Amino acid sequence: MTLTDRKEITVRFSEVDSMRIVWHGNYIKYFEDGRESFGLKYSLGYLEVYRHNVMIPIVKVNCDYKKPLVYGDVLVVETTFIPTDAAKIVFEYTITRKHDGEVVASGSSTQVFLTPEGELLLTSPEFFTGWKRKWGAE
Repeated sequence: MTLTDRKEITVRFSEVDSMRIVWHGNYIKYFEDGRESFGLKYSLGYLEVYRHNVMIPIVKVNCDYKKPLVYGDVLVVETTFIPTDAAKIVFEYTITRKHDGEVVASGSSTQVFLTPEGELLLTSPEFFTGWKRKWGAE
């Protein structure tokens, strides 16, 4: 089963640069918006993870820029969970411009599990294993 979420975002004036296009760093923020929306939809939000006494920092992110977005564009960030046996959370993203469906960026992120003291967990926490089982994402 593929777990995917779609979130619409309107480009704000504060997100564009002097060339009047979305500043490249904001695409990473759009990925974050996608992760938050995914977490709300599938009960894997940051606060839910923290309740299990675990932190999930980003350790890797990549973004491939294809077309520019400009002020006022409505974009759709599609966030897809990528199953893995390793103790990590991997997402892939596709950002499209809503009015023409053009893919403007794609990328991925990887998060690992840490204890509150910052120690890396080498196996998935029990709650995450149960979460994957619940959603058929094993």
